[in-house]
Amino acid sequence: MATATDIPKEGGQMSSIALADVGKRFNRDWIFRHVSHTFRQDAHTVIVGANGSGKSTLLQVILGSLVTSEGTVSYDVSGKQHAVEDGLGLFSMATPYLELIEEYTLREMLAFHGSLRPFRGGLTHGQIIASLYLEEAADRPIRYYSSGMRQRVKLGLALLSDTPFVLLDEPTANLDRKAMDWYADLVTGNMGGRTVIVCSNAQEQEHFFCTDRISVDDFK
Repeated sequence: MATATDIPKEGGQMSSIALADVGKRFNRDWIFRHVSHTFRQDAHTVIVGANGSGKSTLLQVILGSLVTSEGTVSYDVSGKQHAVEDGLGLFSMATPYLELIEEYTLREMLAFHGSLRPFRGGLTHGQIIASLYLEEAADRPIRYYSSGMRQRVKLGLALLSDTPFVLLDEPTANLDRKAMDWYADLVTGNMGGRTVIVCSNAQEQEHFFCTDRISVDDFK
């Protein structure tokens, strides 16, 4: 039976995201310009920069939730091109600005999320809850979760969803040392056969598995 940290790699499914001369500005102020990069499957990428440098803005442009001011973004999954406006279903993500439905219990949250995106490897809700170490809180409304518990839920939903692209913005925020080790196991067991992009303030424990690196400061 599949576990949350031992999901087999999908065979034959290649995915990539291509940015061609991408820029984003708000009013007259450019956040970044001339970003050209291809995010490839299994060549996971960390986007680094100081707070306020534009990392999260770039991540939202990659996602398609923000429109580029110049340049293009394109998605390829198994040789099929997808338009940016149709790409949201290809992504799962964990970010500080992504809110959970606080009225839901964890079981209800998993049921709702699973109706939108299937989970990897045939994982059951019980297996996911166990992998998050939240069995005792599974029937408690999420509004009563600590910040660390909420972050574990966000990361679980992102990494255990069956999507070709995973976006993680400051993934170890609100995690203690033990939970950081848990994150390392979770991401290691679920990054194969996918394209994972991490935004980080250069904290090694967040992006230790990444082989490519982009600094937003290089595109000012």
